Amino acid sequence: MRRADRLFQIIQILRRSSRAVTAGEIAGELEVSQRTVYRDIADLVGQRVPIRGETGFGYILDDAFDMPPLMLTTDEIEAAVLGAQWVMGRGDPVLARAARDLIAKITCVAPERLRSVIATPSIGTPSSGQWPGRSMAPDGIDLARTRTWIHEGRKIVLDYRDEQGRTSRRTIWPVIVGFMENARMLAAWCEMREDFRHFRADRVLQAEFLDDRHEVRASTLRQRWKRHMAEASRARQRAAAEA
Repeated sequence: MRRADRLFQIIQILRRSSRAVTAGEIAGELEVSQRTVYRDIADLVGQRVPIRGETGFGYILDDAFDMPPLMLTTDEIEAAVLGAQWVMGRGDPVLARAARDLIAKITCVAPERLRSVIATPSIGTPSSGQWPGRSMAPDGIDLARTRTWIHEGRKIVLDYRDEQGRTSRRTIWPVIVGFMENARMLAAWCEMREDFRHFRADRVLQAEFLDDRHEVRASTLRQRWKRHMAEASRARQRAAAEA
């Protein structure tokens, strides 16, 4: 790795961490010696990069530090393009358009030497139409609007048909939209069941977007759902072990 790339990667490692990062951790990720990390940190500080910390305790990058946007490495560009390709094939129409726009924007601002990475990436993902028998089922709910309701903490009323063909009417607090191989899923708190439930978007018969708020912060609701999923996973593991 070139020294300039290594200095950039050190900044990236510090930027993405919410705690102090030790020289050993940095050295392990970059596959260099700690002595090299100490020297690089000293060089960055000498270039007025606001890094705080010291040997043995770790380093923190000041929140006020800014750097030009989209100073991307080849691997970061390919990661972004791969993700955008997947969204174009599996996401709802609004996200698919956004993914195409994202690739166009990255192409415009990327240095000339990296544009070939975008035009002819070394990795890729098939679109939904390229997977025999796995075309995406049409949604019965506007997922773009659903994402807005998730951020705003508003309720949705669903007329839903389950796998057995039974219909029900549910008032839900939407948590997160999941993108599976052949369908999109909506995780939500269900007022009728007083628990978290998962709804396939293609089985929604009708959706009414309410102005009512459920008064639970989106981040709090998401954490509760994650705990629910973790507990359900542990229960399945226990049942499998006892079988």
